[in-house]
Amino acid sequence: MQGRQLPPSSPRTDVPEAVRVQILATEHWSLLATRSITYGAIFNRASIFLTVVSAAVVALALVAQATEFGDRFYVFALRVLPLALFIGVATYISIIDARIEDFWLVSGMNRLRHAYLEIAPELEPYFVTSHHDDEQGLYETYGPGTDVRLIRQLASTSMLVGAIDAALAGVIAGLVAKAVGAGSELSLVISAVVTSVIVVLLVYATRRITERGRRLFKPRFARLGQ
Repeated sequence: MQGRQLPPSSPRTDVPEAVRVQILATEHWSLLATRSITYGAIFNRASIFLTVVSAAVVALALVAQATEFGDRFYVFALRVLPLALFIGVATYISIIDARIEDFWLVSGMNRLRHAYLEIAPELEPYFVTSHHDDEQGLYETYGPGTDVRLIRQLASTSMLVGAIDAALAGVIAGLVAKAVGAGSELSLVISAVVTSVIVVLLVYATRRITERGRRLFKPRFARLGQ
């Protein structure tokens, strides 16, 4: 008997409306709890990364004072900063994954609101969030003005972490250039160029990754004509 699959049961039409509402509400609270856990994970990872960066800066200041920016300072900096950058990149990736997951969770909650309004359509004027699971409906649920994606992206936690990652990469590039004999001015130029290039690449990569993740989600209750 092991391994046999039961045939799919036919949909029941005799389920009381109160039971339907209870099932929908249970799923709604489950999605809310999952979304809360996702946001908590984002803030915890970002806090850990910022703590690591702060500790690295303090350590570098102490070593610089003790070594007077000698060779030992460069050796120490090129050991500590790549580790901080690695943690930052891992944090950035996890935040992007969490953003895509949040998009999926909001889509699910919009579908549940659609089901609520199928049961009681007269309540639609009292909903401030959307009951459509298309892209416009998701932005309506996130709040007014969130359809301006570039501005929202620049103010996001992922962009904050990405900017710090870019600065770390720029500092590492400048230190490497200085260590191999480049002058101070050239090292600063290299550091600034690397930082700027990585910021632009992160903005571009973030938009591509999030948009590709959102395209994988197929709306079921989109507005007519979409």
